[in-house]
Amino acid sequence: MNRKTIAVTGGGVMGAQIAQVLAVHGHTVRIHDLDDRRLAAARERIVDGRFGLRASVAKGKLTEQESQAAADRLSYTTDLAAACDGVDLVQEAVPEDMGLKVRVFRRLDEVSPPGAVLLSNTAGLPVSALAYATDRPALVFGWHWFQPCAVMRCAELVVHDRVDPEALAAVTAVAESCGRRPVVVHDQPLAWGFVANRINAAVRHEADQIVAEGVATPEQVDAIMRDALRWPMGPFEMRGAAALG
Repeated sequence: MNRKTIAVTGGGVMGAQIAQVLAVHGHTVRIHDLDDRRLAAARERIVDGRFGLRASVAKGKLTEQESQAAADRLSYTTDLAAACDGVDLVQEAVPEDMGLKVRVFRRLDEVSPPGAVLLSNTAGLPVSALAYATDRPALVFGWHWFQPCAVMRCAELVVHDRVDPEALAAVTAVAESCGRRPVVVHDQPLAWGFVANRINAAVRHEADQIVAEGVATPEQVDAIMRDALRWPMGPFEMRGAAALG
């Protein structure tokens, strides 16, 4: 496997889980956040979280040796320039605020190696706007992860018209090395959510409307979607699972 050195900026729930998956699959990962308290929380999620390393060992998904090797591939820093020094990829995982993400990508462009690919974990903001906030738009696009990252296999790779094919191929290979199933989709700046979240939003809206009209209860909606359309869980069950994740 072509192992990469990857920086993850933003050590919250998503950033910590992303870093864990990358490290488990052999990549060297530097986690960046604003202060030591946030970094300590990220470390705790990775080691002791519901889907963390210890839980993976307890479930037989990792051996003790594999868990320790993954932990050894992780480092933590409040210095973004140090996190990005010499990396192949940077994965952004900061809150869904467009102004914040633009500022982060401008800074990443300044401190990352010229050939490094900069990726956003945005669930629906326009990746083209983030790309053109930098001087390397061809090397900026989206890798949207789904929670819990240790479980969900989909990698929604969100591209715009100027994405470099070699950069896309490299990120696709990283996703596959992590056991993900990458699907390349196209940015649509006038609509929020790409594919999964746009469809899920429509389903949730219609399910809420059905309950509000008295047609069925949430439990009945879930049962019908499981039994009639063979969904693994209904829209209300899905909502509850997402809240727990």
